[in-house]
Amino acid sequence: MRAYIFLETKPATSLQVVERIKRKVKEVIQADAIYGRYDAVIVIEAPSLESINEILYKVIEKDPNIIHTETSLVLESLSTSEAAKTS
Repeated sequence: MRAYIFLETKPATSLQVVERIKRKVKEVIQADAIYGRYDAVIVIEAPSLESINEILYKVIEKDPNIIHTETSLVLESLSTSEAAKTS
């Protein structure tokens, strides 16, 4: 199961937050500080929804520089080759 976690961080802390999460969470497959509505996006892949919940509540949301999180769960994923076939 894959989840996209959008983070709002305290000013000037997004890079440190991303680096800290990448070190602490082995399920992270992508972590970026970004411009826009959110300050960072983390992509994690875990075996179950319970695992994602545990990562969110026990690790990510305990970071003192994170103000708000919003999580989107992947409904269905297409590989690059599958997407090319449909276009």
